[in-house]
Amino acid sequence: MKSYPALFLSIAAIVGLSFVMPSLNDYVLGRIIYIGIMISLAVSLNLINGFTGQFSLGHAGFMAVGAYASAVITTFLNAQGYAMNGVTGAVAFLIALLFGGALAALAGLGVGIPSLRLRGDYLAIVTLGFNEIIRVIIQNVDFKIHGVDYIGGARGFSVLPLTTFTWVFIVAAVTIFCVENLVNSTYGRGFLAVRDDEVAAEAMGVDTTKFKVRAFVVGSFFAGVGGGLFAHSNFDITPLDFTFLTSIDIVVIVILGGMGSTVGVILAAIVLTTLSEVLRSVPEFRMIIYSLLLIVLMITRPQGLLGPATMERLLRRGKREKPLVTPVES
Repeated sequence: MKSYPALFLSIAAIVGLSFVMPSLNDYVLGRIIYIGIMISLAVSLNLINGFTGQFSLGHAGFMAVGAYASAVITTFLNAQGYAMNGVTGAVAFLIALLFGGALAALAGLGVGIPSLRLRGDYLAIVTLGFNEIIRVIIQNVDFKIHGVDYIGGARGFSVLPLTTFTWVFIVAAVTIFCVENLVNSTYGRGFLAVRDDEVAAEAMGVDTTKFKVRAFVVGSFFAGVGGGLFAHSNFDITPLDFTFLTSIDIVVIVILGGMGSTVGVILAAIVLTTLSEVLRSVPEFRMIIYSLLLIVLMITRPQGLLGPATMERLLRRGKREKPLVTPVES
């Protein structure tokens, strides 16, 4: 499944919609941008938890690495008088996002190699610990370069608001495209083999540790890019934006959408993020109602909103398969 035309059409549609988005009020546009960021984060975590069958609770840690790394670069370039608008600003922002993603991927490799021989709850505890280590390190780092405050420790870090609707949804489209094509490729069947039966996969000669590490590296890269977008969609970021509760929110989206279901995860990201905002009108009962709705959804749809639906299956839906043998007329 290559789907290059679908990717190009999606990007063209996103660019077209970007001319309409400024007509929306800032609150609605901000929520739409946040939904796009959550789609990227959830789809990238779905590669780890859904397609490879691992259980990571540290996605917010990778997100934090990308957020602070990209924010440091854009802040430094702005302090040096580099124009952060127009074509030069777009190039600088792209470089910052890629650098943040690369650093997050490196962190994913660092946590993956020593810990991915673990399974299940043990792996979840290790990734949760990694998340907290990253948050505590960021909280205690505070330094300046030429009078500019970087990181800022617990006080927070002022960030340039560079994230736009176009940036967010192009990144989301690329994330979906890469994950879907990776999983549905011949090589990507190794991820599914690890998920379905790790012991049987090892017996068949599949290097399960290699596939788990690569799933973490790829998922961490896109989490880092999503973190960079999140950082630059606000005027400041703090370590409290990347607690384990943020990881839990992303895990809930993946589980509710359906483990290994890209379309379901996208739908769950939209539904849960919108639901959370709607319930802000009743702050005293917000979390109670939200939790009850999650319980009801998990009871009624334990396989997720769309079950094992993928982009490939949806594209094939409606096409009748030809019989292998043509019946002979009597």
